[in-house]
Formats: sequence, structure tokens, C-alpha cells
Amino acid sequence: MTSQPAPPAITDLSSLTPARVALGRSGPGLPTRALLDFTLDHARARDAVHAAFDVPGLLADLSALGLRTAEVASCVGDRADYLRRPDLGRRLEPASAQRLAGCARTADTADKVAVVIGDGLSPAAVQAHALDVMRSLVSHLAAANIEIGEVVVARGARVALGDEIGAILKAAIVVVLIGERPGLSAPDSLGAYLTFAPRIGRTDAERNCVSNIHRGGLGYDEAAFKIAWLVRQALERKVTGVALKDESGDGAPRRIAGDNGQA
Repeated sequence: MTSQPAPPAITDLSSLTPARVALGRSGPGLPTRALLDFTLDHARARDAVHAAFDVPGLLADLSALGLRTAEVASCVGDRADYLRRPDLGRRLEPASAQRLAGCARTADTADKVAVVIGDGLSPAAVQAHALDVMRSLVSHLAAANIEIGEVVVARGARVALGDEIGAILKAAIVVVLIGERPGLSAPDSLGAYLTFAPRIGRTDAERNCVSNIHRGGLGYDEAAFKIAWLVRQALERKVTGVALKDESGDGAPRRIAGDNGQA
């Protein structure tokens, strides 16, 4: 009679996930260490929401990559306004809209990929990861012969702000890199949202999302590969959202330059 292996204990889960499992107890409450860790992570998440957004530094770094850049702002007045009024973060302030329209008239941005880098709910995530993702994304898109027309850095941005920006630039598709809502295990997670034929009024069902980009989550090159794969497929199929599934596979960069883009 052979003995059966012991079932995994709940404490084993702690080595597989950053989620709060098997914390133990101290009387009716949590142990002191678990409580202090929770308090610290909560403070980090709150700080990420209000972190500084270094727009001049980001613009300089993007320009160093050979990218054409522009700076805009939403209708949000301040950070408190941003948190209270999500609708204001979805539209450009009039001055920014006019300035961006001028960029579109003087540069060839039509039918190209527009990239919007917005602070979102975690400016800390943008500061930490956006430039590294862009470095890889430029390479992957170039391998697929896809050109970036304009990179727009946006203050007070919500995801849908990319729809208006993409429409003004007459971009074929817009990619929005934005700070995601901070969590207790990842206060600096970056997300990428892709929308084909952007225009005001697009819904979330018409977007694709590559999320959880941070040092403990999706790596920069893998994220850039997935974004580039989705961009290519969107341009070929002329659709994003629920009609376009991420079938990019394991993220092997060699697949980007293939003839049919199939995983």
C-alpha cells in the first residue's frame, strides 16, 4: 500500500502569490507584522495616486528615442478634481486641443499609430515603467514596419482621453499607456489600452488592454511584444476590443516579423 502525498497546506500559497493568505492570527485579529505590512502597502498605494508626474523629463527622454512628442492636458483642474470628476479626464482642455490640431497640420500623423502616455491613477507607474516599455515597443513596431506618428504626454488623463487625441491626429490606432488603479500588492502597475479608429464615444468594449506591467508582473519586453502584436492585428483586421483576442502566445519577439502574425 503506497502512501499518498500530503495535500498542499494553505501556507504553501504564500510562496505562489503576493495576495494576503495564511497571515495567521493574534487573538481575534492579525499578527502585528501582517497589520504593519498592510498599513505600509496601503500608504504606498495612496502615495502612488498623488505622486509627481515629471512631464518635462519624460518628454526629453522620449525625444532622445527619436520620437516626435507633444504635451497636452485634460479638462481637470487639479488632482482632487481628477479623482472626483472622471468625465473631465476624458476630454482635452480647449488650448491643448488647438495645439494638438496644429501638430497634426504640420506633421504627417494620419494613418499612423498615436501613443498617449497619461498619468492616470498612478503617476508613479508611468514614471517607473513607461519609458522602458516605449523603448521595447519602438523596436517591436519597427520590426513589423509600423510607424509611430506622435507620442502625446497627457496630464490628468483617463483612458478615453486617447480617443479625442487619436481623432485629432487622424491616427489609425491609439495606444494609451496609463497608470492603473494602485493595489496593495502593486502600487505602480502600468496598463496599455488600444483603440482602432479612435473617436470620442468609443466604449471599453472597443478596446484591448495589456495590464499589470510592473517589475513583479508583466515584463517590459513581453508587454511591448503583446502591444505590438495587437497593433498589427488591429491594423490588418480593422478592429479592436471584444472582436480581437490576444493570441500572441508566449511573447517570443521572433513572431512579430512573420508574414501572417499568427501565434
